[in-house]
Amino acid sequence: MAKKSWGDMTPMQKNIVVVAGIVEVAVTAWCARDLKERPADLVRGPKLLWGPALSVQPLGPIAYLAWGRKR
Repeated sequence: MAKKSWGDMTPMQKNIVVVAGIVEVAVTAWCARDLKERPADLVRGPKLLWGPALSVQPLGPIAYLAWGRKR
């Protein structure tokens, strides 16, 4: 299956891509802010490694939320 270009997408597909992008940016920004403000003893692993991990989309922010934060 070949990739569709933006012009080949239906309006509904374009809306889904835009909304998914907005959600991805919002979750990543939330995780980055949480990481910055959270004390190091409440983060699993070094904070310096979680920062770059957040840029691996969409797995980085999901991993941080699921495993990176201590409750």
